[in-house]
Amino acid sequence: MKRLILLPNPRRVELQDTPRMPWNKPLATLVVPGVLPAQGYRLVLTAERIEITAGDEAGQFYARKTLQQLEREFPDGYPTGVIEDWPDFPVRGVMLDISRDKVPRMETLMMLVDELAEWKINRFELYTEHTFAYARHPDVWAMASPMTPTEIRQLDSYCRERFIELVPNQNSFGHMERWLKIPRLRHLAECPDGFDAGWGKQPPATLDPTNPGSIDLLGELYDELLPNFTSRNMNVGCDETFELGLGRSRTECERRGKGRVYLDFLLKVYELTQRHGRRMHFWGDIILEHPELIGELPRDVVPLAWGYEATKPFGPACEAFANAGLEFFVCPGTSSWLSILGRTANCLANLDDAARSGRRCNASGYLVTDWGDRGHWQQLPISYLGYAVGAALSWCYQTNYDQPWAEVLNRHVFHDPTGVLGRIAYDMGNAYQEVGYPSYKGRFFHDLIEKGRAAFPELPAEVCHRALDYLDRAERHLPSARPLRPDAAWLYEEFAHSFRMARFACRVGLNEDPLKLGAELRVLMGEHQRLWLQRNRPGGLYDSLKRFERRLAEFDAVSVAARGQTIKT
Repeated sequence: MKRLILLPNPRRVELQDTPRMPWNKPLATLVVPGVLPAQGYRLVLTAERIEITAGDEAGQFYARKTLQQLEREFPDGYPTGVIEDWPDFPVRGVMLDISRDKVPRMETLMMLVDELAEWKINRFELYTEHTFAYARHPDVWAMASPMTPTEIRQLDSYCRERFIELVPNQNSFGHMERWLKIPRLRHLAECPDGFDAGWGKQPPATLDPTNPGSIDLLGELYDELLPNFTSRNMNVGCDETFELGLGRSRTECERRGKGRVYLDFLLKVYELTQRHGRRMHFWGDIILEHPELIGELPRDVVPLAWGYEATKPFGPACEAFANAGLEFFVCPGTSSWLSILGRTANCLANLDDAARSGRRCNASGYLVTDWGDRGHWQQLPISYLGYAVGAALSWCYQTNYDQPWAEVLNRHVFHDPTGVLGRIAYDMGNAYQEVGYPSYKGRFFHDLIEKGRAAFPELPAEVCHRALDYLDRAERHLPSARPLRPDAAWLYEEFAHSFRMARFACRVGLNEDPLKLGAELRVLMGEHQRLWLQRNRPGGLYDSLKRFERRLAEFDAVSVAARGQTIKT
């Protein structure tokens, strides 16, 4: 029997490869509560029929998804035998950032939900700062093409039909930049005039926890947002409150401690979620900085232990929450943001550590996060590796940790019988390592485009030449790929554009003629805009393009200066 490659691979498989049975055999299903663990199923494939036994409706649904993939694996007929399966983590989710400029169209979201459902994902979140159309705050989301109440209700229903819980997500403490830049709301900022974050002056981003108006604002938002969701959970964010204690709460933080001030505000947010009958989930980074306060959290909150670097293990956070008797999630990432091409090695290590640490400490959930920091320049397919691997490892680590991921992508993500596109997606994501030059969190290509040579003032030319050679090798078979998906043409364009972006970064690193670089960047910006609008709404595109325009202005200035010097000479 050949090695089975499904997404995810089942827990127990006993199949006989011959003889093969035609797929038109009768299908019998039976749901018997308690016969298997929650979401579990048993498939019995005989010469006469295919039988599904499941412990609940979700298990029956997942059995059918396994059959769907088996037919893809064995198109000429199915092998006989038994598959028995259930998940390691009860909750397996994906969180998509829709607040860093890119808000997907409904068609894109529904396509993604269909894919996630096939991979047995059962939770979906849209990370929201300002991209819900709050009726009382049109000045906050006016240029963002936000999700409307009607769209949320439609997506909620679409998810439920596929056994996915659409969980409301509204950041509620830090990351409130889009709100606090509005003059009428500026009085709610911890630092109304901005603050020094250590990496430069930043605009106000954190609510003032000592101002009763901060909770009043959140209460108003929850009143409008939450009725559109059937989920009884809510992610309130509350991470990265960078300027807490630097402004209006300084006196209270000095008197009572920053951790105490943070916790008191978090408990007020908790009361708001209780008022709506929601269970509060929140990012656990700040409370972990004050471990002495973890024991004061309400017993029914769910802290989210997040971390996105392979060098930052999940173990300490998992142990802290588990020792406090709290239910918690592990939240790794796709490693696609700020990368252009992805970061395959970091992605796999990060997802793997989250699964192992989470299982060891009995985490109840595994949430793969996909961010869009600094303009959301990465294309959607760059994140598919993270979605797929996270889905597999959170379902059953033991049968998925050593999957041949390039082949998994070919078969069950890109549906490419040539075996090309999955290999390209895997290999391009290792380009950041192949350059052999240190960069902060693997941001080599992204930072060269956004910051220019200033990002790497000592960069040797051979590094860029080595990167260009690797990119050529990684992309050379792209024309021969044959993905059998409705969006196949878009996939070609998105991968090709990503390679062009990375090559452009290398030419920036080589200090090529700024006139030519400016002309090339204008072409890339046009491609960025066209590809953006294929899958996403127009809101946010202007802000994303502005980040290119700063580099373009630099090229133009150098070109003008050089021409002036030539004329003078």
